[in-house]
Amino acid sequence: MAHTYKNSKIDLTTTDNTVLYTSPESTVSIVKSILVSNDDASNACEITVTLLNTGNDVFSLFKQKDIAAKTTTELLTNPLVMNTDEELKVQAENANDLHVICSYLEITWQYLYLYLQKILKKLNLLLSSL
Repeated sequence: MAHTYKNSKIDLTTTDNTVLYTSPESTVSIVKSILVSNDDASNACEITVTLLNTGNDVFSLFKQKDIAAKTTTELLTNPLVMNTDEELKVQAENANDLHVICSYLEITWQYLYLYLQKILKKLNLLLSSL
């Protein structure tokens, strides 16, 4: 199993619903932090954060969360576990106001899977010789 700390960053230059992060294949991701910074000098801006599962069901994490002008807000109070191919999406009320940084740990099962494949091959050879 490989453990890799990473981050994804986005400048929300539109009001479109935008993918911030997708958990890769054969990976469980633990999101530790979602920081949102509002660089507008005088106006607050709302952010919406959603999680999409592999069936494209939408789960609202933060709905129109107000981020005050010239502030940075940590959205998470506890880690968020994401399964393979799940997506975090963000949407700003106003374009060009918000920057978002998502910090996470990826735990990749690829190495364990390959190891198990080798064991199964050896087991099949052993069973076929009986």
